[in-house]
Amino acid sequence: MSHPVQPSENVAPAATAAPAGGAYAWYVVGVLVIAYTVSFIDRTILTLMVGPIRKSLEISDLQLSLLHGLAFAIFYTTLGIPMARYADSHNRTRLISAGIFFWSFMTALCGLARNFFQMFMARVGVGIGEAALSPAAYSIIADYFPPHKLTRALSVYSASIYIGTGVAMIAGGAIISMVPAMTLPGIGYMEPWRVVFLAVGLPGIFVVMLMATVREPPRTGLTARFSAGKAVPIRQVLAFIGERRAAYGLIIVGFSVKGMLWNGVTAWLPTFFARTYGWEPGKIGLYYGLAVIVFGTSGILTGGWISGRLRARGMTDANIWAGIAAALLMLPFGAVAPLMPTGEIALAVFCVFIFFASYPIGSAAAAIQEITPNQLRAQMSAIYLLGSNLIGIGLGPSVVAAFTDLVFQDDNMLRYSITAMCLFAAPVGALLLWLGLKPYRAAMANAR
Repeated sequence: MSHPVQPSENVAPAATAAPAGGAYAWYVVGVLVIAYTVSFIDRTILTLMVGPIRKSLEISDLQLSLLHGLAFAIFYTTLGIPMARYADSHNRTRLISAGIFFWSFMTALCGLARNFFQMFMARVGVGIGEAALSPAAYSIIADYFPPHKLTRALSVYSASIYIGTGVAMIAGGAIISMVPAMTLPGIGYMEPWRVVFLAVGLPGIFVVMLMATVREPPRTGLTARFSAGKAVPIRQVLAFIGERRAAYGLIIVGFSVKGMLWNGVTAWLPTFFARTYGWEPGKIGLYYGLAVIVFGTSGILTGGWISGRLRARGMTDANIWAGIAAALLMLPFGAVAPLMPTGEIALAVFCVFIFFASYPIGSAAAAIQEITPNQLRAQMSAIYLLGSNLIGIGLGPSVVAAFTDLVFQDDNMLRYSITAMCLFAAPVGALLLWLGLKPYRAAMANAR
């Protein structure tokens, strides 16, 4: 049972002005959107190059899924917590800048990998660098926007997921189609997929320069329970989480299972279109990339707008209901899309799936921020990302691959693996979020 929290605990000190969410605040969101977009380009470009990477490195679907999922997620999630502890008491913008530089460098190194182990370690490095971004970004945005605008701001930031994935598909497909193999001085023979990694990794230096224009905001939503400007002792963090374990646990795991569905399906969609319908990388990249940008971005912005309106009208659990609705609506479209007779019809149905998959992303981030005091916001965001990425990125692609390799034992049965994933994950995620409604409302009441 959750222990009551005194109403005064989450009140910001009088000297700290309430965030207004004005023009500069939206500029900050814009810069963070660029950084997050680049991060998603760097992490997802691999999915468009499954065939050539498998051939070059001589690896299986399951090994490829480990490169996409576990190699990236294991340190992205575990190092997110210590980095978030730093972000809760130190300069967040500098932390983000350092992370951008490191993940961009490691993305470029992916193009130099000559075997599975080297590629695995390079992907680990990408995950380490990207671990610095979102927990600190969530905390920064929460300090720039009032509660009724927060879901919308976080939805705009999170739209980078779909912008980045879409740009990776479009640009990656085009580059793969146009770039020939080449030999570079000091490096040697480079297949086209290797050149793609170099091309998307090196521009990160310009994003670091752009981050230098972002000011560290004053901290708002501080609680008297914890000291400001100092890292909260681990035992106090654990005690706070323990008091709200039902709210945090069910919400984090519920959204994580929904994320497992999204990551599991989308990691294999380019390969699905190639194997099932014979589409070439350029066609897949263009069509799928546009679908992700248009329907992913419109879904997340629609979800943020509707949840923000409902939140402003007093519906304190609006962000959780967004996740429940999305999971239930993802189920039918995601399950039937792989079974369509043509690639064009399949893509059209997947567009609806993408819309609803993106719908609650900003709501999930806002839900965690709203029940957490400032001194713990980055840390709780990191714990949320720990769950969502270990389950979502770490397990999602591998669950689909396991269906293909171990259950159906046929690469051409990938379409049925995607359907099976939808039938399993969507109802489980919706159920967990529904169970989390009551404890979440209690946590919201105690947070005021």
